[in-house]
Parts: sequence; structure tokens; C-alpha cells
Amino acid sequence: MRTTAARRHVRRTVTGAGVAVAVLAATVTGCDDGGPPSKGGGGGAQARPRWNPAPASVAAVGDSITRGFDACSVLADCPEVSWATGSDPAVNSLAARLLGGAEVPARSWNYAVTGSRMADLPGQLAEAAQHKPGLVTVMVGSNDACRPTASSMTSVADFRAEFEQALKVLRAASPDSQVYVSSVPDLQRLWNQGKDSPMVRQIWKLGICQSMLAEPLSIDAGATARREKVRARVVEYNEVLRQVCAKDELCRYDGGAVFQYPFGAEQLSHWDWFHPGRDGQARLAELAHRQVTAAEPPR
Repeated sequence: MRTTAARRHVRRTVTGAGVAVAVLAATVTGCDDGGPPSKGGGGGAQARPRWNPAPASVAAVGDSITRGFDACSVLADCPEVSWATGSDPAVNSLAARLLGGAEVPARSWNYAVTGSRMADLPGQLAEAAQHKPGLVTVMVGSNDACRPTASSMTSVADFRAEFEQALKVLRAASPDSQVYVSSVPDLQRLWNQGKDSPMVRQIWKLGICQSMLAEPLSIDAGATARREKVRARVVEYNEVLRQVCAKDELCRYDGGAVFQYPFGAEQLSHWDWFHPGRDGQARLAELAHRQVTAAEPPR
């Protein structure tokens, strides 16, 4: 649900920096409801926690992508099509695939907020942890790169510190929750998809992800270097997500699956040509389900 404050936040952060374009239980109490076993039986030694491919509940945190922003109507969230916890059968969200569509309302929660950056993640995870979810999905970072200028992007050091703090918050309140971390999408690929369309260029002038999308047809040295700097920062963010997640035995990074996915025009919102539309949300759900249910994490 979007409050007046949230709507102002969207105008300021998402419309200005990314009008743009990777969880669930009726009162679940932790380990017995989707949390993986953490104790071994051999000789009193504690075994490594095992990944549970069938968590009993799902909570989602992150930014506008997980809120389904611009997927249904202009400048509006549409959480029913969220890749993580949505109820739309056309998307077949991760929660629907794991729990069954009938269980999504009772055993999934979406705490993502349009316009959020990594600095907002600790607060979102604190809310999600109240449910002791079997699985938490995390998709955040696009707005850290999508700033008015490339020089105002979140630093890699801050991004790392904020992510580490967010996981500490979750672990303090819900130590048995599994975490699925989506990579940040390749923003340069999205630029390449829309730059040749006069209509899309007009929409982007409204202020969408200007660090990447300003002067979309310019190929001079400055514009090219700016775009490369933004893409390099996204790559660095994804490496941070991988490294920090690897230190947590119940965290699984997607191996760069979202970053590498070749999103095309059919997957993008036709309101802003940046956020995922319904088809894009469905592709995100498919990628996540494949990773969450795999016997081993991606290499």
C-alpha cells in the first residue's frame, strides 16, 4: 500500500532516478514452518544447515521491481503482479509456485518499497523478520545505481556495509530464515533496448535513471564513459551481494541470473520501458523458482 509519503518518495527517488527498470505464512513460527534444520546428529557435532527447497512461507523486500511498479498502470505499484509474492496467475509468482496460489494471501508478505535503496533494507528486513518466514527474497540495488548523476551513485563500501547490517538485523530476529538474493539487473542492456525509439526517449526525459539514460543517443566520450561507469558499479554491487551472501549459510545468491537475463521489449513496462511488465515479472519468478528449488546453489 502506498502512503502519501511513499508517493512523494516515488516522485523523488524513482521518477527522478529510476521510474524504472530481484516469502510467506499465516503466523509461521520459524524452523518448524519452513526453516531448514540446523542440528546434526553425529557425535554431538553441529551440522551445516541444509537448504530447504520447499519453504512454508515467503517474505519479500526490495524496491519498485518487487512492488510491480508501472506493470499495471502509470506511476503506480501493482503488487499483485510481483515476481516474489504476487497473486496474478499470469505471473505465477515465486510464492505461488512454492506454496500454491490459494496460500499466497496467508503465507506471503511484501515489504518492498518503491524507490528503496540498500540503506532501506535493514528496516524492511526487520519488518519481514516478525513473521519468521521460511524464505526472504531480496532484490535491491537498481536505485543505488540509478541516480541523477553517475557521481551520486551509492559507493561500493556503503553498499557492502548496509547489506551486511541488513543481514545482521534479519539474523538477530529470525536466524532460521533462508535468504534468496537477486542480482541487480544490467541497466545498460535496458538502455540498449529502448534508446532507438523516439517515444521511449521522450519518456526517459521525465527523469528515469539519468545516470544511465540521460542523452540516450549520445555516443561521445563523456556519455559512453558515464554509462560504462554505471554498468561497472552494478557489476561491483553484484559482487558484494555474492560475497556477503556467501558468508551466510542460509543465503543463496542467484549467480548473476537476473543481471544476465536478456530482457527485451516484451518483458518491459510499456509505461516507462524500464521496469518489468507482467511478462518480465513472470520471467523473474521463473528464475527465482529455479534457483530456490535447486539442490545446489548456482556456480
